[in-house]
Amino acid sequence: MDDTIYPYLLAPLDLGFAQLRNRVLMGSMHTGLEDERGGFEKLAAFYAVRARAGVGLIVTGGFSPNFRGRLHPFSAEFSNGRHVRKHRLITTAVHQQGGKIALQLLHAGRYAMSPFAVSASAIRSPISKFTPSKMSHRQINNTINDFAHSAELAREAGYDGVELMGSEGYLINQFICQRSNQRYDDWGGSYDNRIRFALEIVRAVRARVGTDFIIIFRLSMLDLVEQGSTYDEVVQLATALEAAGVTILNTGIGWHETRIPTIATQVPRAAFTWVTDKIKQQVSIPIVTCNRINTPQVAEDILAQGQADMVSMARPFLADPEFVLKAQQNRADDINTCIGCNQACLDHVFVGKRASCLVNPQACYETELVLTPVATNRSVAVIGAGPAGMACAVAAAERGFKVDLFEKNYHVGGQFNLAMQIPGKEEFKQTVRYFTRRLEQTGVKVHLGVEANAEQLLSYDEVIIATGVQPRIPPITGIEHSKVIDYQTLIREKLTLGKKVAIIGAGGIGVDVATMLTEPADSDLDSWLREWNIDKSLTYCGGLLPSEDYISPREVWLMQRRSGKVGKGPGRTTGWIHRRTLEKRGVHLWDGVEYHAIDDQGLHLIIDGRARILEVDNIVICSGQTSVDSLSALLIEQGIAVHVIGGAEEAGEVDAKRVIRQGVELAAKL
Repeated sequence: MDDTIYPYLLAPLDLGFAQLRNRVLMGSMHTGLEDERGGFEKLAAFYAVRARAGVGLIVTGGFSPNFRGRLHPFSAEFSNGRHVRKHRLITTAVHQQGGKIALQLLHAGRYAMSPFAVSASAIRSPISKFTPSKMSHRQINNTINDFAHSAELAREAGYDGVELMGSEGYLINQFICQRSNQRYDDWGGSYDNRIRFALEIVRAVRARVGTDFIIIFRLSMLDLVEQGSTYDEVVQLATALEAAGVTILNTGIGWHETRIPTIATQVPRAAFTWVTDKIKQQVSIPIVTCNRINTPQVAEDILAQGQADMVSMARPFLADPEFVLKAQQNRADDINTCIGCNQACLDHVFVGKRASCLVNPQACYETELVLTPVATNRSVAVIGAGPAGMACAVAAAERGFKVDLFEKNYHVGGQFNLAMQIPGKEEFKQTVRYFTRRLEQTGVKVHLGVEANAEQLLSYDEVIIATGVQPRIPPITGIEHSKVIDYQTLIREKLTLGKKVAIIGAGGIGVDVATMLTEPADSDLDSWLREWNIDKSLTYCGGLLPSEDYISPREVWLMQRRSGKVGKGPGRTTGWIHRRTLEKRGVHLWDGVEYHAIDDQGLHLIIDGRARILEVDNIVICSGQTSVDSLSALLIEQGIAVHVIGGAEEAGEVDAKRVIRQGVELAAKL
């Protein structure tokens, strides 16, 4: 290879009839704009920004080839000429920026959130409300034709290809696996029959679109569910797909009903590339790897080692649309790194809201949350360099304000400095690194170790209070006992606790502390795979080992006052991961607890109407936060324009998504 930075990642890929400008595939993401009135204009802008910055090939969010395949009754479909006209907005915008784009065709099957759901068999999934109807032979053949018809329309709309969604437990995947296909006709029973649906779709699509059109097949290479495919079966299907006319094989990991994390921040970087590597040896067409790849160097290493021909990244392009451009310019430190939190992307989509990004609230709001230059050179003081303060200071400086940022500590980052020390949340360090760079690049004057007072701030045109939160100490008798410690002190000072620990408060912070206190000593990829019973040898069906939980040597109680589930933490799509982790490690999850006193014996409490004493070595207080703001009232009295944001405005549960967006939105309005 030449001496270009990231020579493997930035090398073109020749497909014979087309050439991709590099090995970066922007993976499919449903943004919610697909379903909004006027959403296609916004989608066009969203994709155009990423194309302009050099993405090799973009794949859209999933569009159903027919009505029954829609995820929701009113969600996106692509099946007629009216749809073609709307989609030309997207393809034209991408092509004008020199990019290529493929339309993902996705049939939800039994994952459809409607009574119209259909599948290979009438078996309801554990995450669905509706039992699907078993598809008749006529419905199967019509659906195959619908996929082919939609692909033909995609070509007419200007797309460079289509991706057929054959993984993640959607319809095609449902036909492949015995878990959801218990038919005994030509479409079920033997593995040859179960893969027939996938192969017939590919053949029908290829016949309609010709030889010079990209067909990507998203192949489930590791189902991570019971009765999933074996390694030999995956290889058989991969080679058959190549013979049927697939251009590129993309990797799929896990079904949506999988009870193993696959893309959340707890998952090690590139945790599943070894799966793609094994399949790559069996096919000759390009193969794409994916999941938790979020830096150019991780991607480069994968390609340099020959584990894949392309790298798929989806959420990293929410976090930073200029990911590829910055890699090309050897500016990796300037990339706003995806932290895998899911809080503004998947969590939003699963409740019907528009996706965005915790670290980049402008994602999917390219035409709305715009930082326009200011007409006059006004001065702004931001007090507090936590996530809200940093985001606001940078955004204001980007608009042309003269910005001073005051922080009483000797480092920026606020609560993120604590979060990054929690096992599985190390990525938060990247956000602090990014904002530190942007503060410098945008000319913000950062005053560390300075606790600003009202007198210092009188000369500014605008003052933003972002002084954050402090731990709330509950009124429990004996709360000052030496056994007791608040979460901030514990994490900040890296204190060593005893063998028995009680945690008061089971919100996101309590969950993080319980996770930290029970983390296994080994923390490499192999130990993580073992903890989640993933079969790296691919001997077992679906890649699942027999369950064998790790029990922490430290006994921990995670408790809350209210009744209900304990240990979920924040995040609709990640809460179950936190709870399952704690359950696997033997953490006691108690709800409906009344705390009475703390003394030398331990923690006195009442649970289920019975008084108990927990004879613990330490008690960690994670019972919420209170706002810190001693300045706004004084400044308002002096007639200064004051804005209070972040935890200083509303403590509640720590919510970085809310406070970063709030900071950027305020800067946009100043």
